Amino acid sequence: MEIEELRKAHPEHWKLASAVRALAMDAVQAANSGHPGAPMGLADVATVLFSKHLKFDAKAPKWADRDRFVLSAGHASMLVYALLHLAGDEQVTLEQIKNFRQMGALTAGHPENFLLDAVETTTGPLGQGIATAVGMAIAEESLRAHWGKKLVDHRTWVIVGDGCLMEGISQEAIGLAGMQELNNLIVLWDNNDITIDGRVSISDKTDQRARFAASGWSVLHCDGHDPADIDRALTEAKAAKGPVLVDCKTIIGFGAPNKSDSYAAHGAPLGDEEIARTKAIYGWNYGPFEIPADVKSAWEAIGSRGAAARSEWEERFAALSDSKRGEFTRIMTGTVSKKLVGAIRRFKKEQAEAAPKVATRKASEMVLNVINPICPETLGGSADLTGSNLTKSKEMSVFNPQNRKGRYINYGIREHGMAAAMNGLFLHGGVRPYGGTFFCFTDYARGAMRLSALMKVPTVYVMTHDSIGLGEDGPTHQPVEHLAICRATPNTLTFRPADVVETAEAWEIAMSQEGTPSVLALSRQGLPTLRTEYKPQNLTAKGAYVIAEADGKRQAILMATGSEVEIAMKAREILQAQAIGTRVVSMPCMELFAAQDESYRKRILPPNSVRVAVEAAVRQPWDRWLLGERGREAKAGFVGMDRFGASAPAPELYEKFGITPEAVADKVKALL
Repeated sequence: MEIEELRKAHPEHWKLASAVRALAMDAVQAANSGHPGAPMGLADVATVLFSKHLKFDAKAPKWADRDRFVLSAGHASMLVYALLHLAGDEQVTLEQIKNFRQMGALTAGHPENFLLDAVETTTGPLGQGIATAVGMAIAEESLRAHWGKKLVDHRTWVIVGDGCLMEGISQEAIGLAGMQELNNLIVLWDNNDITIDGRVSISDKTDQRARFAASGWSVLHCDGHDPADIDRALTEAKAAKGPVLVDCKTIIGFGAPNKSDSYAAHGAPLGDEEIARTKAIYGWNYGPFEIPADVKSAWEAIGSRGAAARSEWEERFAALSDSKRGEFTRIMTGTVSKKLVGAIRRFKKEQAEAAPKVATRKASEMVLNVINPICPETLGGSADLTGSNLTKSKEMSVFNPQNRKGRYINYGIREHGMAAAMNGLFLHGGVRPYGGTFFCFTDYARGAMRLSALMKVPTVYVMTHDSIGLGEDGPTHQPVEHLAICRATPNTLTFRPADVVETAEAWEIAMSQEGTPSVLALSRQGLPTLRTEYKPQNLTAKGAYVIAEADGKRQAILMATGSEVEIAMKAREILQAQAIGTRVVSMPCMELFAAQDESYRKRILPPNSVRVAVEAAVRQPWDRWLLGERGREAKAGFVGMDRFGASAPAPELYEKFGITPEAVADKVKALL
């Protein structure tokens, strides 16, 4: 529809949408940075969504049964900030709008979930939003099956742009959503045909409607500037079966006389003259950041529209028994079960006595058989490697359209989509997700894993086949740099347990995190139980500890993780037999060790001893412990990898690359 026609046909809607457009233009101009075009083009769609379809209460942005709204096209952040401010969100004041993209403002360049309560997820990298939203929709289905529609009955709405749909993760997400037949997921496509470089056609010719339909979605379309047509499409979307794509045909920078329908409106301020002319076309005769009282009042009425539904929900919630209210509150706030510590301690005691030789991936499965029955909020899965990752515990059934009470997801070969969906599962609330793949495929999951850390989402990544020890699959599958990459990521705990006891301790820590993701790097090959003396204390929580003390005068300290702790222990036997007092330090989590106080670190790594680190990976993260912390380069050495692996049985590979007890002992003697 033409603007003049819109103004006459829908005057009240036009004023509401114009307020969104004006704030977006003004904030980007004041910041001299940002993306005004997409909010201007999406204002009509968003106004209809918020005013007529979205279940929310601006005064209670964390209400459990609210609809989830995800702006996957995160560069259009001023759209959501304008909507929240106008609707009466108490965090998004006019001052915050004026300080868009400035230091200390809650209105960051892209929406950040850790800054604003009403922002459901961080959406900077394109495609992450839609993939995360799939996890939210799965969580809603799962919780509704377990708790009933009286407590859980809402939708997940997503706005995506052309860039979101070009990113490969989008196909992983829509394929998973289509297979799962997620009835509560509605995606609104901002089909404006513009990217930074120009028309979409210069880089893509995909028929997006056909792509979604082929993946099992219902597909609708509307004129993205006609509120009646938008309302019709959204109403049909809510009644449709399975996930729904609504193709909203829009014009970027809608109304800007010189920059609309052009990449010029995408990623830069419009300029004062263009803004003035655009506002004149809108009939918006107000200065920068000025919203007339009647328009603000109308928007605040929209923001309070969900208050009645929230009040009714709170009455239903209050009618539950104390135990059910307590359990629902526990899982929605992400609090771990009080039963966990005791269960892990009993398991540790049993394993210390039994002393099995098992791969740590098998040890992880054994621990999950303890955790999952007492933590009903866990939702596990694997990227088509269940039999290798061993992530499905005994009592778990598969979550699918026929069994919404299932607690195990077959993600398919979709590592990136799985990781993003797990973020969404936790962000929705009520679910504590974990998922597995081979450790080398953290490369494929990396974008979402980084966002887990940034968003403070305690997702658990079960990454098996953690070294050259996986053997014959060869260097494409043998991770050597991946421990360094994970350890380099802020706010991430990277665990490489040495045996079944350390694996149990790592799981206890990972399950107890409130804002930090965990990576469990687990072996394919069997490892002996080294911790055969039961101790209730979680030693892994210290990050590093002495697993074997020197006999006689200490001359050397061997540090190792995972499967190489066994090698260090055997090297110690060789050295002790030659009267070289040797301490072995197991270091299952460098991040936790770094967090200990100086006195503890000094006790574990005192000065005046030769130090040798042993790990079937690159040296890079070890230098702090070899050269720092009272170490000296002349007395420090590393036994590990400095190249990619090879295809052969594991014992031959360790021999070929010199990661053996004899090589470690020789390194120590050379340094003494």
